[in-house]
Amino acid sequence: MSVTRAITLSRALALCATLAALATPLPAEERVHLAPEQMRLAALMALRGGDAPRALRFSDALLVRDPSDRTALMIHSRAARDLGQFDIAKTSARSAWRLAEDDSQKYSSSLLMAQALASDGQRTRAQWWLRRAVEHAPNEAAERKAISDFRYVRARNPWATQLSFSVTPESNINNGSSARSSFLNYKLSELLFGQPVEYALGGTALALSGVETALGMTTRYRFGETETRAHDVIFTTDLRSYTLSSKAKSLAPTAKGRDFSFATYTLGYGQRGLNLDRRGEYRVVADAGQSFYGGAEYARFARLSAGQSYRLNSGDRVNLRLAGERQFGIATVDSDTLRADLSYTTHIFNGATLWTSATLAVAQSPDAASEYREIGLRAELTLAEPVVGATFQMGLWARNRDYDISPHSPAGRQEDRVQADLTLIFDKVDYYGFNPTMQLSASRTDSNIALYDANRVGLNFGIRSAF
Repeated sequence: MSVTRAITLSRALALCATLAALATPLPAEERVHLAPEQMRLAALMALRGGDAPRALRFSDALLVRDPSDRTALMIHSRAARDLGQFDIAKTSARSAWRLAEDDSQKYSSSLLMAQALASDGQRTRAQWWLRRAVEHAPNEAAERKAISDFRYVRARNPWATQLSFSVTPESNINNGSSARSSFLNYKLSELLFGQPVEYALGGTALALSGVETALGMTTRYRFGETETRAHDVIFTTDLRSYTLSSKAKSLAPTAKGRDFSFATYTLGYGQRGLNLDRRGEYRVVADAGQSFYGGAEYARFARLSAGQSYRLNSGDRVNLRLAGERQFGIATVDSDTLRADLSYTTHIFNGATLWTSATLAVAQSPDAASEYREIGLRAELTLAEPVVGATFQMGLWARNRDYDISPHSPAGRQEDRVQADLTLIFDKVDYYGFNPTMQLSASRTDSNIALYDANRVGLNFGIRSAF
C-alpha cells in the first residue's frame, strides 16, 4: 500500500519547483533547504514519480533526523524494495509496524512488509504478514485487497502448508464395544466346553470416554510447474492424543490416555494437471509412511492413488478416484487394500451444494479374519444461507463391511455403520484469517459379534483458514 498525503495544488507546484532546483547542482550558498514536512512530500512525490533513488535519499535524511519518523520509514521501505535492497526494505517496514498506533497504520505496515518479503522470494512469511493485514484492515475494501494479495502470493509460492487443530470431547476414544458381553472364540469354546461361551467385557474392551486433541499438517513443495501440470513433494502428519474421563478411569483403572495416542507420518510425490479441454483435472499420488499407536510402531505402508475430475456444462462436477495400499504390519497384520470412490457435486435449491459419494473396497491379508469387502455411501449438504450466522453443513454416511471369516462366529463377521454430523463454520468470527468451527457427530456400528458393536458421540471444536 502506498503512503498517501493530501497535497494542495499550490503546495504541489511549489514542491515541483523545489525538486527541479534540487535536480540541478548548486553552489553551497545557493542550496535549497527543506523543512521535514517538505522533505516528506518531496520523498513521496519522488516515489510516486518512479525516482526510487531520490526517495531513498530523502527518507534517509529524515531518518537521520528522527529514526521514529514512521512516514519516512514507509517511504524508505518502498523505495528500498523498488531498488532491490530487500533487507533494508524489511527492516524499515518492521520498524514502521512497531511504531504503528492504530489499525490503519498496522495495515499499511503489514502490506509493506509482505511486499518486501514476497519480492525477496520469502513468500510463506509474506503470507503471514498478509494475514496480519487482513486482521487490521480498517475497512472491507482494504480487507479484500489483502486477501487478494494473499491469494496472489500463495499461487506463486512453491511451499504450501495447511494446518488443522481440534479438541473433541468424545464418548468412545478407543473404539471399544458398547456391549457388556460377547462370545468367546467359537472353535476354542467348542473344543473346551462343547458350546459357545459368553463372557463379560471389561477394561479397554469397553468404550472409554475422554477428550481427543488432534493436530494435522500437510505441506508440499512444488518443484516443477507448467501451465497445465504441477509436480509436488508432499509431507503429511496427523497427531492425536487423548485424556481419559473419570468414568473411563473407573472402567479401566490401569489405562492411560497415551495408550491410545496415534500418529502417522507420510512422505510422497504428487502430480496434478489439467486435461479434457481444461474441464478435467487429474491427480496421481505415490507415498509411503509409518504409523504409531500408543507410542510404539504400529505399521508401515505404501500407497498409490489416481483421480480424475470433470466439470459438466451445468457446472456440476464428477470425480473418480482409485487407490491401493499395502500395509506392512508391525503390531498389526499385513494387508492389501483396493478402494474406488465416485463422487458427484451439484447445486440444488437456493444455491445449496450437495456432494454425494459411493465407495467400494476390498482388503486381502495373510490373516483371513482381516479380509473384508466394503460398500459405503455418503452425502453432504452445504446451505448457501448462514444459520445462526455460520455456514451450515450436514452429512450422512452408511457403510457395510463383510468378513467371510471370524474366530468369534462360524458365520463370519458383518458390520453396518451409520454416521451423522452437523458442522458450523463461523465465518463472521475471524482471527488472522482463521474461522472457528464446531461439529457434532454421532455414529453407531452394529455387528453380529457384540465385541464390535460401538456407539460414538463427539463434539469437535476446531479452526480452519478463511481463504
